[in-house]
Amino acid sequence: MKTAKQILKKKQFIKEEMDRQFPKEVSDALWQKAEKKLNEIIKQHQSIPAGEHAHTDNFIFPTAAVYLTLLSSDYRDSAYYVIENAAVTYTEKAGRALAGFLKLPGMKSLFIKIWDPMTKKKFGPDCGFGNVFYPKKKNEYRMDIVSCPYVRYFTELGCPELTKIYCANDDRVYGNLPGLEFKRAGTLGTGANRCDFTLRKL
Repeated sequence: MKTAKQILKKKQFIKEEMDRQFPKEVSDALWQKAEKKLNEIIKQHQSIPAGEHAHTDNFIFPTAAVYLTLLSSDYRDSAYYVIENAAVTYTEKAGRALAGFLKLPGMKSLFIKIWDPMTKKKFGPDCGFGNVFYPKKKNEYRMDIVSCPYVRYFTELGCPELTKIYCANDDRVYGNLPGLEFKRAGTLGTGANRCDFTLRKL
């Protein structure tokens, strides 16, 4: 299992947002406190299923650690915006990179095809998700998520409001891809009874 320091080293985009909003010495001190908080969270969750670690260690726990640290500081009013702004910066960049890749010949159809094995591997039952997988259609992929570790762990940690940031990340990454349509009616993190995914080639 990775240490808190190793995990946060890959979250420099959050630290950069903190550096933009706070004096550097304040940002550095809060980051050190977030590392301690993350260590506490990791110790409390040593027995979680192995498949969930890709989400808890890389996304859920470090995000919660930083957020909860900020909430307990004099900068609590900025806590949510630090996490949200960092997510926007990171995922919009990822969306632009993916859009460039999909301009290559044949990549749009291939991208839809790999969603089936990719979502079952990374967002399926072994990773803590509950799913509804729909029959395959040419140039279209549909899936619903009916239970989600992001909802579960963020709620358990006392910050369920962070879930909707991750819901919005999907829209920022997949919502403006050339020649593809990403549709969604609702998400668990915003109060719907499922997260519906539809990706269709135009």
